[in-house]
Amino acid sequence: MSRKIKLIWDFRGPASAKTAEHHEIHLKEYIAIEKLPLNITGFSIINDMHAIAFMVVTDENMIPVRDALKPHRGEVFEG
Repeated sequence: MSRKIKLIWDFRGPASAKTAEHHEIHLKEYIAIEKLPLNITGFSIINDMHAIAFMVVTDENMIPVRDALKPHRGEVFEG
């Protein structure tokens, strides 16, 4: 079984929560268009000035998705 990688986009400022929530919509659209094998996405509010949007991809898909969508960071997904 291949590793799962969580790609993360950081949003900062007073509108960060709404921006992260909206960004997740685009991540879901990208997954559907590209027919990716995983459909794990989400957003989290870290505090009132920082939120993240994320998607989980397999090791095999990480490089093409990273190059296309330019996440700010990534980490191994334990889930």
